Amino acid sequence: MIALLQRVSEASVRVEGAVVGQIGAGLLVLLCAEKGDTEAVADRLLGKLLKLRIFSDAAGKMNLSVQDVGGGLLVVSQFTLAADVAGGNRPSFTQAAAPEDGRRLYAYFVAQAQKVHPVVQTGRFAADMKVSLINDGPVTIPMRRSA
Repeated sequence: MIALLQRVSEASVRVEGAVVGQIGAGLLVLLCAEKGDTEAVADRLLGKLLKLRIFSDAAGKMNLSVQDVGGGLLVVSQFTLAADVAGGNRPSFTQAAAPEDGRRLYAYFVAQAQKVHPVVQTGRFAADMKVSLINDGPVTIPMRRSA
């Protein structure tokens, strides 16, 4: 799985003009399942991102996690994170999980996040989404977890 984390002051997702997910301060998590990913991979990725110390403490150092600061998670599916642009000008998405696997792993990741974190919002899988955010920092962290 691939995740792109963005520390945000606020973020929201709209589908057909309606807000379907919204958080205040926290993490916008753009999430992509790749071929061969499993629930165990999703669990490891979630565990790592919840503990990642990328929020500032009282001294201004990145020393606190999203859990420490009580921030929200906005989890948005984004298969384009699996893009391979090495072979020309048109991206290849052959490493992205098949849509049914991607949907299953995205739903699993969100369900697991909701079990352990108090504020979890989502986009809508495979929808044309409009994502708005105020990037805090900016802090943007790419994460990749393989089996």
